[in-house]
Amino acid sequence: MGGTEVGMTCRMRLVDYVAGELERIGVRYVFGVGGANIEDLYEAVHRAPGRIRGVVAKHEFSAVTMADGYARTTARLGVVAATSGGGAMNLVPGLAEAHASRIPVLALVGQPPTFQEGRGAFQDSSGKAGSFDALDVFAPVSRFCARVTEPDAIPGLLARAITVAQTEPRGPVVLLLPKDAQQAHLEVPAVTGSAVPANTGASASAARTSGKRTAAHTPLAVRGAGRAAQRAGTPHASAGPQPDPACLGEAVGVLEEASHVMVIAGEGAAGTRAREELAGLVRHLGACVAVSPDAKDVYDNRSPRFVGVAGVMGHPEVEDCLRRADACLLVGTRLPVLARGGLESLLTGMPVVCVDPEPPFVPGIPLLGPVADTLRTLERRLSPRPPACAAHHPPSLLRPAPDPAPTLGYTSVIGAIAEALPQDAHVFVDAGNVGAAAIHALPAPRDGRFVVAVGMGGMGYTFGAGTGAALATGRRTYVVAGDGAFFMHGMEMHTAVEYGAPVTFVILNNNAHAMCVTREELFQGGARLENVFHPSRIAAGASAMFPRLRVASAGTPAQLRSALLHSNDCGGPALVAVDLDHRETPPFQPFLTASAAGAGAADAPGHRPIHDEEKNTHDRPIQVG
Repeated sequence: MGGTEVGMTCRMRLVDYVAGELERIGVRYVFGVGGANIEDLYEAVHRAPGRIRGVVAKHEFSAVTMADGYARTTARLGVVAATSGGGAMNLVPGLAEAHASRIPVLALVGQPPTFQEGRGAFQDSSGKAGSFDALDVFAPVSRFCARVTEPDAIPGLLARAITVAQTEPRGPVVLLLPKDAQQAHLEVPAVTGSAVPANTGASASAARTSGKRTAAHTPLAVRGAGRAAQRAGTPHASAGPQPDPACLGEAVGVLEEASHVMVIAGEGAAGTRAREELAGLVRHLGACVAVSPDAKDVYDNRSPRFVGVAGVMGHPEVEDCLRRADACLLVGTRLPVLARGGLESLLTGMPVVCVDPEPPFVPGIPLLGPVADTLRTLERRLSPRPPACAAHHPPSLLRPAPDPAPTLGYTSVIGAIAEALPQDAHVFVDAGNVGAAAIHALPAPRDGRFVVAVGMGGMGYTFGAGTGAALATGRRTYVVAGDGAFFMHGMEMHTAVEYGAPVTFVILNNNAHAMCVTREELFQGGARLENVFHPSRIAAGASAMFPRLRVASAGTPAQLRSALLHSNDCGGPALVAVDLDHRETPPFQPFLTASAAGAGAADAPGHRPIHDEEKNTHDRPIQVG
């Protein structure tokens, strides 16, 4: 790493220390986009003797989502590195998603040299001489944020940042690295397997962090990081606080008395790898299980206990089972609006227990602590029930109405994807009507992740995240996205091609921002032209741009299935495009309710559709599915 041993210490550049520590804790990839104020870190990663490797993305947002996808599929820390100025600012939406979804990501952000701060430096974000302060930008979307101005600060701050990222509530952390600090040298103990110095207290005066000062001679406190922010030394994941004994006793009483328990499981159980503990407690309670929209993979979708997806993109069987339950147990979810839509009245009338590091969004008994440990504790303290859960119907799919036009529909397309999807693959589903259809109808693979970024719901997330997941695990990864998401960040297929990532981009092209069109049609009196596009030939364009990319265009479900099966067998990336009708209504409950109300109004005497002349040709039965 370019270090020089002096007695019992080793002298090295700050960037070499960082690269070595990331390698030591098992980081395989540093995702990002290079630039003058981060190039030293990339050079250190390139020179590092181990397996760590830099991956160059096309945009910093996608670089963060690559680190996010890496973290979600490996349960390890994802790392992103970007330069100052616009590169740094492009990280913000990706970090916001990681913050909202509690994904552990470390962002290493280059800054201009300290001696130029406040003196007209290019891309100055020091907060001096009228420039904005990058700390103020990144603090709200991170669990820990610090500016490193002296090399001696990095051992303690890096260890603290990594610990905070992996301590519940997990999330992104940010270290701002001025160029001169990156190039500076520090001495660390020459100890095999660890370069963390025994005493990091001296780093307090060499760094600025977000938050308030707590005491003299200690680093500044970090807003939201709690005790984890105060730890120094070797980075490690901390279990965090344990459930309050009084709440635990109350929760045990509620669940013990309930004849029928309904479990709703979320991403927090999948992200912390608590599936085995979840399945064990479900069997112990003889419970039925629903999942939140972003956690289809947390429980076997083919199990007789599985009743479907909860919330606005879900299945009616969830409401039926909840209606017959005596108590609801939330596991790894706070039950946000998308997951509780249509269930609020039922939840208000029954006791709710929530196993999660943070309190639920509905009234309930909070068991704040690590999900897996808390589930094991509940299983030990609760009496076993008969193994069979209450009788219920399996999840039913909403079928489309007959369509006179010879086009594919969501149901047939998702069915073809399901038939081709390997059971050890990962699936990343993007936002919009396409996402709603996939969440509703596509079963999660038995042994892979099914990821939907509903924290911020940013379109285009999947192109980076799927690529990061494919590189991290080497497994075939499906990205299911619409053309709107593709036009935002679909050029990350170039990254997939460059690095040979085994990812299949499935583009469902309806030549529109279809969810916007649907909302306009249902809630604003008719669709506007600006969200409906001229036809695009995505497959032809991708094929012409990337000769090494396997590309296909499918016009029938059979063709789609065949193209996907072929992509499974190829070693690298592939793209399959399918044309759909933007007028098809997806299985999104607010749309279905409005469609039904509109259909009833249309039958009333004297009703006149609110459409302009150009859209009158589209007045036909709205499809559902």
